[in-house]
Amino acid sequence: MRILYCVIGLAAVVSTPVVASADTTAAVAGLSGDYVEARTASVFAGACHYNGELTTTGRDAEIVWHFRTGAVGGVDLSGLNAVAAVTAEDNLKDESSGRRAVLFIDNRATPVQVRTLTDLLTASYRNALGRVVAVKRAPITFTRSKDSFRMTAKGIGSLAVDAMPNHECCKQPNLVWYRPLVEIADRRVGFTRESGIKDGALGVSWSKCNQNTAFYGTFSLPE
Repeated sequence: MRILYCVIGLAAVVSTPVVASADTTAAVAGLSGDYVEARTASVFAGACHYNGELTTTGRDAEIVWHFRTGAVGGVDLSGLNAVAAVTAEDNLKDESSGRRAVLFIDNRATPVQVRTLTDLLTASYRNALGRVVAVKRAPITFTRSKDSFRMTAKGIGSLAVDAMPNHECCKQPNLVWYRPLVEIADRRVGFTRESGIKDGALGVSWSKCNQNTAFYGTFSLPE
């Protein structure tokens, strides 16, 4: 178990694994929403900082999807949230690092919505997630105010990301060392005030605060 310390409150996982088996070929109707990703390595930093973390950390990430609008096969997903905890043997920059993930699906979702979300995310983002070892229900709250994002998944983790002052990542793109795990539009680097995941299925417990470890933007899946 890898542990990175930054004090945040995390309680025991209260969700129950869910088995996914929905038809992933169902028609997608204009799905889009907010995407936020935080890692255990700075994605915007000086070269020395980046090289110092490349082989020592950056093996873990949490991903948040907030579905603003859209449906799959007639199943409306508007307003729902999903979180992925991702871990690997090496820095996530290495796409062959043997990624594993746990998906947490909004506990407001119906059983049909859970199956639809699970199959949609595992099919659309299989490279980012790697092997999904469990799917769980969780009480997930998500809020956005301009370019400030807040997520809490009770008993699992939290995420607080704000825009960098003056959007420095756009002014100095040579200092952005990674790409988001998922293809997104309007990609920006975020300042992570708080992040962390605790999950027994993955055997991870980590937190990372007050560094430029996040990406945010808009995800979309065409009709």
